[in-house]
Amino acid sequence: MEFPHKPPTGYEYWTDDFKKTIKRIWIRNLGDFVYTGGEHPSSVWGFYDSRKRCYLAPINHKKPGKEVRIEDTSPYSAMQLNLNPLERAFL
Repeated sequence: MEFPHKPPTGYEYWTDDFKKTIKRIWIRNLGDFVYTGGEHPSSVWGFYDSRKRCYLAPINHKKPGKEVRIEDTSPYSAMQLNLNPLERAFL
């Protein structure tokens, strides 16, 4: 898997095996936080299905969602914005 995004400044990506053919992609914030006890907080960027060779938006950290085009993702997340037509006009 060749990941198309470069990590934003102060972040890094890492992966783990979610299922046999699906990798979970995490984004980790490298900033210092008092409440984490020295660990860096992470969240799921998305999932990659190696059999279908596609990226999946996350529903949560345990459940992949629908397939997304890589052009519609950001370096921070593969989640899609659910905008109404008025909100979409201001983008």
